[in-house]
Amino acid sequence: MDKADKSSNPHPSSFIPHPSKEVTIFSDGSSLGNGGEDARAAGVALLGYRGKWRAVGLYLGEATNQQAEIAAATLGLETLHEPCRVHLFTDSRYVVETMSGRFRRKANHEWWKRLDQAATKHRIQWEWTKGHAGQVIQEACDDAARRIAALGRVDEDMLREIAEQIIAESAASIEQATHP
Repeated sequence: MDKADKSSNPHPSSFIPHPSKEVTIFSDGSSLGNGGEDARAAGVALLGYRGKWRAVGLYLGEATNQQAEIAAATLGLETLHEPCRVHLFTDSRYVVETMSGRFRRKANHEWWKRLDQAATKHRIQWEWTKGHAGQVIQEACDDAARRIAALGRVDEDMLREIAEQIIAESAASIEQATHP
């Protein structure tokens, strides 16, 4: 992991005017056999807007875990069709700290370039969330990324089921909170 850069240069996405749509993105990458010749990597993003969720995934083939994490965040942002206010959660401190300007970019320059391009039109709040800690949406992202990496391809049916499950769980939580 890159050492922290103490400069406080915010990412250019911090200067985007106020877009009207607020979107939540959870992203996660997985690399089975990380760093090895037979690595199989994937990235997944879950996008939430007004109680609706959509899951998107990408099979990367041979890539590292850090590259898969960058790709997952990129995929989520590239899926948006217009400038949005985005709250992006990831369990990758590498992504959060780098995009917040606290880590220097010593490697993965092409991956960062693509993420920068995807981030440019959005106003993004980058937030780290602890992985494998029971956060339902982050866990769903992690599971989907691992499954795509293991399969070696994107399974659209699985992604659709994950999004439907999150919608159902959200509705159940709201119902429980409003009708104790």
